[in-house]
Amino acid sequence: MQGEIWGVETARRYDTPGVGMFAAEVLGPTVERLAGLAGDGRALEFAIGTGRVAVPLSERVPVAGIELSTAMIDQLRTKADEDTVPVVVGDMATTRAPGEFSLVYLVFNTISNLLTQAEQVECFRNAARHLSPGGRFVIELWVPELRHLPPGLPATVGIADPGYILLDTYDVLNQHVVSHHFRFADKGTQAELFRSPHRYIWPAELDLMAQLAGFELESRHADWQGADFTADSPSHVSVYRLTPTS
Repeated sequence: MQGEIWGVETARRYDTPGVGMFAAEVLGPTVERLAGLAGDGRALEFAIGTGRVAVPLSERVPVAGIELSTAMIDQLRTKADEDTVPVVVGDMATTRAPGEFSLVYLVFNTISNLLTQAEQVECFRNAARHLSPGGRFVIELWVPELRHLPPGLPATVGIADPGYILLDTYDVLNQHVVSHHFRFADKGTQAELFRSPHRYIWPAELDLMAQLAGFELESRHADWQGADFTADSPSHVSVYRLTPTS
């Protein structure tokens, strides 16, 4: 299912240089924080995609990746070769990349692409398998917006811009949400629809997953610049540290 979603057409449209999640004010703090957490070690990105973060980060520290979509890897290869950013094709919950790392990271809500709690826990365990003692696992993730659900209705409108509407429909029984991305051509009457399924995770549940895999929460902030995380924060950057084994 996920392989079909992240196919050739999605990969072709994924990069938006200079705007959105590719804007300098978004990427700059992300790369700066990750480079600091990696220190003198190597970094591994789960679901590396087209290299939005990995390519600029590779200018600071050695970076490798795991990615399920070969189409996304093909797009990455237009920006960085295999020697610069090596990538293993596979699932981030089970696939092993060669070597040991001081940092594993998973950005832009991507852990929610794993649609069961068991798979998400395995993702944490896979991160632990790749890390050297004391290594860190960083997750950027949105906070479920159930408080914004209209009474009796299963959907929220996340974005309503000219040319683009984001509508999320929730299945609260199974902690599933489907994001519906509607894109409109200029002055057109037709819309293109792209849908992606997710399993949302509360911060406390994420922390428990981390504990099951041998991690402890080191820090949680509202963004990459280190703003305080509060009850009103729409997302968080959580840093987990691998606890020593006795």
